[in-house]
Amino acid sequence: MLSARRIVVKVGSSSLTTAAGGLDADRVDALVDAVAARRAEGCEIVLVSSGAIAAGLAPLGLARRPADLARQQAAASVGQGLLVARYTASFARYGVRVGQVLLTPDDVIRRAHYRNALRTLDQLLSMGAVPVVNENDTVATDEIRFGDNDRLAALVSHLVRADLLVLLSDVDALYDGDPSRPGTSRIAEVRGPEDLAGVEVGSAGKAGVGTGGMVTKLDAARIATSAGIPVVLAAARHARDALAGQPTGTLFHRTGPRTANRLLWLAHATEGRGTLRLDAGAVDAVVRRRLSLLPAGLTGVEGDFSAGDPVDLIDENGHIVARGLVNFDARELPVLLGRSTHELAKEYGPEYEREVVHRDDLVLLDG
Repeated sequence: MLSARRIVVKVGSSSLTTAAGGLDADRVDALVDAVAARRAEGCEIVLVSSGAIAAGLAPLGLARRPADLARQQAAASVGQGLLVARYTASFARYGVRVGQVLLTPDDVIRRAHYRNALRTLDQLLSMGAVPVVNENDTVATDEIRFGDNDRLAALVSHLVRADLLVLLSDVDALYDGDPSRPGTSRIAEVRGPEDLAGVEVGSAGKAGVGTGGMVTKLDAARIATSAGIPVVLAAARHARDALAGQPTGTLFHRTGPRTANRLLWLAHATEGRGTLRLDAGAVDAVVRRRLSLLPAGLTGVEGDFSAGDPVDLIDENGHIVARGLVNFDARELPVLLGRSTHELAKEYGPEYEREVVHRDDLVLLDG
């Protein structure tokens, strides 16, 4: 932790706002103080910050986070400006600039977009700025979103090749049960899934301004550690200790090798907008031989999707075996089922002599 030169810090809405929904300037300043202290030691920091929707509640006269998407987007539109302005003013105390980076899954899962996002973040860091990353809630829909900033933070950690992910929350660590009940114990370290056996986790906090809970934090920790990035879960009030490598919160050790593959995003930042049913030969080609999916191996198509959308690949028993970016619209595929690319090119033209899903745009899924 002390040797980490690039750290992603994620902070939740409840750690930045009041219960009424406005930004708490003292909390923001305390977080910035902790980040600035670690930056002063030569460390680069990327800040993944929730709080846009929560910050927009009070100015719009909303008593609580709305349930409908349209008012959430309106609150995010108002609150995002307030949030970045507050960070800008707070970091200015240290002579540090901030840069806003708003992402949706569509911005990153495609190869060119992935490179563009990485280039922007790398450039901001090289120029001494602190990127403030958030989901673009003003345009994200229920079907096209990361789901929670904990997951976004894990994926951003992978994107920027971070050495450490720090998840800051209103909970000071992972416990083996409800921390408000007597007899529960803090779990200081997690070395693998076996350390989580029997652990009870809760949902969103009492403030009601965020969407995450311990479930999303464990999911984020699993994504990051499987990609070779250790994770610290700690209370926002202990941010300085967490960033200084002090024994606070819960440390999740990495469980997999470091990877630079953007397909981690395809696996964890998307849901299939349709399904492609494969015959046994195509399943073997995709899963065992890691080949592209060709029309000859298709037996069925479901859903309404466009070329470039993520789709799930299922076997003959209905199990999802992979997810990929499809090269055809849903309406184009029925006439292609079970036919060779050579045959299709002769009948429909050379543009049909291509894969349904290219192997470079395909990731295998468990179960």
